[in-house]
Amino acid sequence: MKKKILVTGANGQLGKTILELFFKNNMGLDFVFSTKQNLDITNIEEIEDFFSENKFDYCINCAAYTNVEQAEKTPEIAYQINAFGVKNLAKMCRRYDTILIHISTDYVFDGKKTEPYLVTDTPNPINEYGKSKLIGERNIEEVLDNYFIIRTSWLYSKNYGKNFYRAILEKAKKEKEMYITDEQIGCPTDTINLSRFIIDLITKKNEKYGIHHFCDNKIMTWFGFAEYILKKNQLFNSINLVKVDKYVTFAKRPKNSILK
Repeated sequence: MKKKILVTGANGQLGKTILELFFKNNMGLDFVFSTKQNLDITNIEEIEDFFSENKFDYCINCAAYTNVEQAEKTPEIAYQINAFGVKNLAKMCRRYDTILIHISTDYVFDGKKTEPYLVTDTPNPINEYGKSKLIGERNIEEVLDNYFIIRTSWLYSKNYGKNFYRAILEKAKKEKEMYITDEQIGCPTDTINLSRFIIDLITKKNEKYGIHHFCDNKIMTWFGFAEYILKKNQLFNSINLVKVDKYVTFAKRPKNSILK
């Protein structure tokens, strides 16, 4: 019998990657992809109707508010989706015996550690986005026993969404000079690799529930990542890439985003 899997936030870069890689599969997986238009996770009645009609084995929650800058200005939107919407999903997963796979972030940490962050390290977010994601994690832990919380860092897709990788390529088409910070360090993570990790959890019937960290292996600064992107796309010699120490943003951001 096929495993039935709900993917929320299917219009985002991760949801679209899972759709591209796994919608047509011979692994005995039956996917239902939902967007905010047909499933608003902040609406508990809507979720209940959706779950009662479908009887999902797994729910991969890719729905999130990820605008870090705007979250500082209008935090209630971030909390509504990342904290309370996640709690709604957790409640329905408990009621309908669905295993929740939830995507979280390196931003639950303050970035002050000099070594990679372990799953056992104490979170201490320094911006509203990180705080909203941490409350979402704790809501899951409070409601469910069978869940996977996957923290990832610097997530990007080459094909979908608004992300650093695609932004650098867009800028390279229009500008001759680019100023990129080397103040922050992390592990850029391709949605393709994260998608495969998630699907492996399902197909291998992994029961090591709880918090997991997943990111790609290469540690670099944003400057180093920009350099990598330009070289990968044969654009490095056509633009002057300038390293800067400070990158002024409205939201505070962790300087160390490396996850172990």
